[in-house]
Amino acid sequence: MTAPVRVLVCDDQALIRTGFATIIDAQPDLEVVGECGDGKASVDLANRLRPDVVVMDVRMPVLDGIEATRLLAGAAVAHPVKVLVVTTFNLDEYVYEALRAGASGFLLKDAPPAQLLHGIRTVASGAALLAPEVTRALVGRYAARIRPAGGGTDDVPLTPRELEVLRLIAEGLSNSEIATAMVISQETVKTYVSRILTKLDLRDRVQAVVYAYRRGLVT
Repeated sequence: MTAPVRVLVCDDQALIRTGFATIIDAQPDLEVVGECGDGKASVDLANRLRPDVVVMDVRMPVLDGIEATRLLAGAAVAHPVKVLVVTTFNLDEYVYEALRAGASGFLLKDAPPAQLLHGIRTVASGAALLAPEVTRALVGRYAARIRPAGGGTDDVPLTPRELEVLRLIAEGLSNSEIATAMVISQETVKTYVSRILTKLDLRDRVQAVVYAYRRGLVT
């Protein structure tokens, strides 16, 4: 039997925190290993408990969720923890900052329970949770901040087909949309995505989007 996904829930509102924990613990494949109410506690607990996923609020006392995410999943972290940011604030700036800090996904608190559970499982599996339309909106607004001048494909260690997949990921297409666009199966797309992440040493699709824009592979 596969071990359950271990989840740490961090939210400064006790009612929401308890509600999330109750929903998560009711699933046979998920297990809440800890709860806390501020960002500093989340970092301390995550480093001690090593959960598979941290469900992280944004606005919290002592240390906000963005900075806590950076300390747990940022580029400088030797052993990053997967973070799913869940917030009441539907602001592009929060989404962008959370993803830049290293979060693997972003959900709103008014999402249905099934979406929260799907989000946790998705992030735990190593995939990123960001709806294609959110990706499109984000890159449309923040591409100039992500992309430096210049760039190119000369030193990108990908085949032409893999580069094509990476560009489509960066444009916000889902696996099924990529499969349709390239006239290949979804399983083949998954294989390409896995190869791209491995070759570029990226954690998930979100990092792949940022990489593509930084290298000027998409405009």
